[in-house]
Amino acid sequence: MASKIQELGHAAERQAIGVVIDGLVRDVKKSSDKRKTYLKFMDLAEKFFGKSFTPEKIAAVKAAIQDPDNRWMKFIDKTIDEINPKFAKMTLLNLGYEAFLRGTKTIRENREKYNCNIPWLILFDPTSACNMHCAGCWSGTYGHKNNLSFEDMDKIVTQGKELGVYLYLMTGGEPMVRKKDILRLIKKHNDCYFAAFSNSTLIDEELCKQLVELGNMTFFLSIEGTEETNDGRRGNGHYAAVMKAMDLLKKYGILFGTSVCYTRANIDAVTSDEFFHMLERKGAKFGFYFHYMPTGKNAVPDLLPTPEQRKYMIERIRYIRSDKSDIQFYPMDFQNDGEYVGGCIAGGRNYFHINSSGDAEPCVFIHYSNTNIHQNSVLEMLQSPLFMAYHEGQPFNRNHLRPCPMLENPQLLREMVAKTGAHQTNEEAPESADELCAKCDDYAKNWKPVADEIWASEVHKKPTYENYTKEKREHPDLAAFEHADGTNHI
Repeated sequence: MASKIQELGHAAERQAIGVVIDGLVRDVKKSSDKRKTYLKFMDLAEKFFGKSFTPEKIAAVKAAIQDPDNRWMKFIDKTIDEINPKFAKMTLLNLGYEAFLRGTKTIRENREKYNCNIPWLILFDPTSACNMHCAGCWSGTYGHKNNLSFEDMDKIVTQGKELGVYLYLMTGGEPMVRKKDILRLIKKHNDCYFAAFSNSTLIDEELCKQLVELGNMTFFLSIEGTEETNDGRRGNGHYAAVMKAMDLLKKYGILFGTSVCYTRANIDAVTSDEFFHMLERKGAKFGFYFHYMPTGKNAVPDLLPTPEQRKYMIERIRYIRSDKSDIQFYPMDFQNDGEYVGGCIAGGRNYFHINSSGDAEPCVFIHYSNTNIHQNSVLEMLQSPLFMAYHEGQPFNRNHLRPCPMLENPQLLREMVAKTGAHQTNEEAPESADELCAKCDDYAKNWKPVADEIWASEVHKKPTYENYTKEKREHPDLAAFEHADGTNHI
């Protein structure tokens, strides 16, 4: 009975907020002074969720809104002008209200209730099939081996929502090979927000029309610099396909971003002013930069960036986000932005991965598991031995420029896999933790002194909320838990 009342209360609140957001979106589209409407939206957020924000944060946001020269407010103005109104409403409602505000509160309560990691988003693979074969990528070698059924995907989202998770990302394989079932899924769960990491080749006009109608799914398009550097790894014609997809998404007012894997070979091409300005012109608003990971027997360790290149990457991405840059594009670095998310976010701390066979993996790059969606619930996955090892071990390093238990602290992944008896799940070819981590040992050793020097030279603020165990929260220096090299005991 109590649960039913809560559902009705949630539905009523969502409907009320939806009506207000609808009006605000109309107002901001018509208004010559968008900032007044933004302040109205802030008043709405403060009214409903004031306890979720400190007065200082609210004041800072309002000050930014009222600053006519604030570069990111200009960025938001431009985005509002280009985005489809229904898409804007659904983004604010599902990503803003459901995921950021209401979902975050529920997730934090469930972390305490279940004493395990509860993620903010879940990444899953609708299929292992991909129509491309990019150099160094494990998934292009899988073939049409495995698929999550519609019922599997529906189970993931339904049970995820019960824990407070309203954001779902899809990868593969190429997710849009399963276009029909994905559209069915996002229509059924129209209170969630979805995004697909896509190679762009299956995005067409008809799909864009359907996405505008639904309003709750976006894309991260894979691209790697110039036509030469991109097609050199991804195959002739891929760059042109991405350009076409970007043009279509911009035409229909669909908010979208990019996914860039940076390697030793392409790092200059994917961080040049020309590249960023091209993304800006094409309508991309944000993007993830992923450090190349030597996962799978098909991996090419020579593609790992050098320490000097990674240091450059840190400086470059932070510059693009600074007030010194005029580029209207917001990049995020999955590896080097660890400080802003408290280190490694995998193992369910902020996200985890379910592959096309249904195996729950702590990270899309780390293919080991104790559990499967066909036999277990989402909560049981998060309480499985390997995920609990993550929960107890995070942060894996007090230097958040060395967050990963594979890439920068490979001895820790070896320990966790051995301790928990997790089996390998790589569909390309069996790969033990020792084999995987051996490809990272030299990299970790060479990156450590560079990362430690950078970290020591910076001022670091302790966040107001850290999703660590009670022991880790009470010992923020982690000294009692660390090896001599600065990594944590498991």
